[in-house]
Amino acid sequence: MAHKFTYLPSLNPSLFKPNAISADTRAFNAPMMEQTRNRPMPGAPGSAARGMLAKPPASPRARTRKISGLGGREVEIRVLPPKSAPKGVYLHLHGGGLVAGSADGQDSMLERIADATAQVCVDVEYRLAPEHPHPAAWDDCEAAALWLVKNAKAEFGTDKLTIGGESAGATLAVPVLVRMRDKHAYTGFQGANLSYGNYDTTMSPSQKYNGGENALMIRTADIQNCSDAYAPDVKTRRDPDISAIFANLKDMPPALISVGTLDPFLDDSLFMYARWIAAGNEAELAVYPGGAHGFNMFPINIAAEANAKIDAFLAAVIA
Repeated sequence: MAHKFTYLPSLNPSLFKPNAISADTRAFNAPMMEQTRNRPMPGAPGSAARGMLAKPPASPRARTRKISGLGGREVEIRVLPPKSAPKGVYLHLHGGGLVAGSADGQDSMLERIADATAQVCVDVEYRLAPEHPHPAAWDDCEAAALWLVKNAKAEFGTDKLTIGGESAGATLAVPVLVRMRDKHAYTGFQGANLSYGNYDTTMSPSQKYNGGENALMIRTADIQNCSDAYAPDVKTRRDPDISAIFANLKDMPPALISVGTLDPFLDDSLFMYARWIAAGNEAELAVYPGGAHGFNMFPINIAAEANAKIDAFLAAVIA
């Protein structure tokens, strides 16, 4: 059964009012605000921030392997199959501001997605800034996408492909789709799961307003630090490959775009949804009151709601 898209002729202002935030979300957010203030900034080479993203237990099902990347270099991927026979392959790109994170950092989430959608989850160990600024991570993710287009059927028994990620993963997923269309004449990805990505490295308004004194999880200064790491030349930051909001988005797959109202990348998701639709593509925007950056990783009700919607979307687009 195909995913049923919900189109928003106008956003309901009640979503963004304080009284829309549930009690359990409020209770979770309050201590997080203090933790955010006292946390070190990510981005410095070899900094403690590299280890800020706690890893869940490794999945016994996951295996790593190396594939051929662009320019002859190897790229490591992590493959996590579903318990049932695969019906598709989900190319997942991990978060971490392009300065942190790893392919084995979200095994528990990928186990859930694999089993809920009957898709093999393939995560990419892309290179991190500042040691490897743009286009290193982009190139590694493109290489993984191209490898799947060529090899998914033989390797996994299916050539139905989806793509997505959270934060930096969503930031990378859109330009990877554009590269696959423009460089390889491939528009066969059947769905894009885009959760709270940074689509404007020149900074959308919410990156400033939601990242201030009362920020949750990430601050404006954190975003600036990550941007300086992966896009050190400020003159390049409106390059569509770095800031996907400026890209030509024609012939993109159906997308689910998810974001919380307190996320600094709120505007990025709102703008990307509008641009996706205006380019003639199908998309659904899911806005979660009180959701901070990364909210669907937390033990709160809106996380369960968002994750159920993501799983249903990824299952439906390959059906």
